Amino acid sequence: MPKFRASRAAIAAAGAVLLLATSACGGDQPEEATTDTQVRLYGTDGNMANSFAEKLAGRASLVNGMKGTMPMTALQENFTERLRSVDPKLTDYTYAGETYDAMVIGALAAQLAGTTDPAAIAKQIVGVTTDGERCQDPASCLQLARQGRDIEYRGVSVTRSGFTDAGEPSTASYATVHFDHEKLDDGKTEFVGAGEESAASTETPPPAKKQRAGDKAADAPLVFGGLLPMTGDLSLLYPSMGAAAALAIKEINAAGGVLGKPAVWIEGDDGTSPEVAKATVASHVQRGVHVIIGAGASGVTRAVLPDVVAAGRVLFSPSNTDAGLSKVEDNGLYFRTAPPDTLQGRALADVIVRDGPHKIAIVARKDSYGEGLQENVRVELERVGFGADRVKLLAYEPPADPQTPVDFSAGAKEIKDYGADAVLIIGFAESAHVITALADAGTQLRQ
Repeated sequence: MPKFRASRAAIAAAGAVLLLATSACGGDQPEEATTDTQVRLYGTDGNMANSFAEKLAGRASLVNGMKGTMPMTALQENFTERLRSVDPKLTDYTYAGETYDAMVIGALAAQLAGTTDPAAIAKQIVGVTTDGERCQDPASCLQLARQGRDIEYRGVSVTRSGFTDAGEPSTASYATVHFDHEKLDDGKTEFVGAGEESAASTETPPPAKKQRAGDKAADAPLVFGGLLPMTGDLSLLYPSMGAAAALAIKEINAAGGVLGKPAVWIEGDDGTSPEVAKATVASHVQRGVHVIIGAGASGVTRAVLPDVVAAGRVLFSPSNTDAGLSKVEDNGLYFRTAPPDTLQGRALADVIVRDGPHKIAIVARKDSYGEGLQENVRVELERVGFGADRVKLLAYEPPADPQTPVDFSAGAKEIKDYGADAVLIIGFAESAHVITALADAGTQLRQ
């Protein structure tokens, strides 16, 4: 059972609170509900980033007071400094640790396999994170791997326990983050753990191949290909992910590379679009990429995974959270360092309920990520006493053209008429238009 700062009993009590106001004359009868209810905004990993405020242009102050969750561990200053050495302009670190770890785990799996054959690499990936000699950086881990030693990698995001049999984290850390003065206030960030260490895989990987000094594998170098959101609705997350990939390849090669040769990184855009991502995958296959890092969005991964599997490549995402991907048909070739949204749904519900709302509206983009997380949060809210009469679900179609704003005017009016005092927005950069629509409908956003 995931661990939260508030107990189930406390959550249930908060969910049942009735706020009574006395009249100016001191009477003990509750006042009539007003139409000026203040609404608190909540977000998720797709929009809780400093760059999200910029999407509201001259209305960035609307995000002040908004809070939400994202998969994140407390990053060490040494790691963020190394990231800034790659990109001095970096202000967000969302999915940086997960991207870095995906690259390092892929490199270690290839070294242990003794080949760049993707099928052989895939069979080593889970074992890299479980039941072995613990190591925490590319240099020490690669040294052990070259000796044919079983290793247990603990890096930036993979810290408490290893992967499950499905190739994803068995435990996770979530950050609760807050917007203040049009940017995230790091001083208010809190961390909470989720998941169970006992869910980590106990399967034994194939025996590691020992590499003798000076040997170079005939099929080296190991080639990584990016399938990250350089453009599109999720592009606000790319700077941190791109910097982490560049840092990982730099540090892997500084540690001697993989199988006797420097590993190679080929950038690639998923465009937050199945069409763009499919073209990038085809290009990577043609160029001999062995391990594809991405896609950024879960829905994009669902669209390209059949192509990746047909080509016999590894797909390793740092940011997919759609819980349904845990059981996707992947021929053992899909992995992720981001935890599934069954865990984030509980963390989000906990954050929202602790504020004592009466009615909650959950707005989600129409895709596997948005609607999947929406349902996970709804289930968790229902578990602590929020029935259908207190939770309203709405969705919007993400525009095909990122330059086309989402029209959420009808949904905003529906939320205002419903009387919600909490609105959770599950989306990417385009969800900024949901916030402006709420304000334009006369909703008083709590700041």
